Amino acid sequence: MVPNNRRWVLCGGLASGKSAVRRMLDEVEAVFTIDADTVGREILKPEGPAFGDVAAAWPQVVSEGRIQRAALAAIVFSREAELKRLESITHPHIFGTISRRVERFEGVVVVEAPVLDHRFGDRWGRIVVDSSDEVRLERAVARGMTEQDARARISAQPSREEWLARADVVVPNHGSLEDLEDAVSRLVPVL
Repeated sequence: MVPNNRRWVLCGGLASGKSAVRRMLDEVEAVFTIDADTVGREILKPEGPAFGDVAAAWPQVVSEGRIQRAALAAIVFSREAELKRLESITHPHIFGTISRRVERFEGVVVVEAPVLDHRFGDRWGRIVVDSSDEVRLERAVARGMTEQDARARISAQPSREEWLARADVVVPNHGSLEDLEDAVSRLVPVL
């Protein structure tokens, strides 16, 4: 059942095409989109609310007064306990910031977030961008990730089956950009 709430979390695994879908939806009038990763970068800046706790937890990733995200990712995506620790620090700030930004917006809100379990509440629907693991791996490597890093990140995320089982709406992304644009055009009336 598709929620009739006008609030959506756009999710899916690494390199599934979430950002492409968000950019396409950003072109639709009366749809407000937010990228949770951008908010995550904001909260990790030296003046950000999560900087101090993350720097204290992983001092080795701080260089020249900034958190080196690649170094942090290398740690947290290789050990599940470290990823959960990072999420416990950053997620309250990320979801709180996003909630404040959308609370008074009357139109459709779509938040791109690479997590299956969000903290916005039950009234938010879940749009899952679906691609096979093989396609996602190819895309991640084409973007410059090593195959080892891409596999580690994919294995740290929910499985494709888990994403699909929790979806209210699925956007297939197995082919070309034109195919994805067509899928998104069919999605817009559902929002």
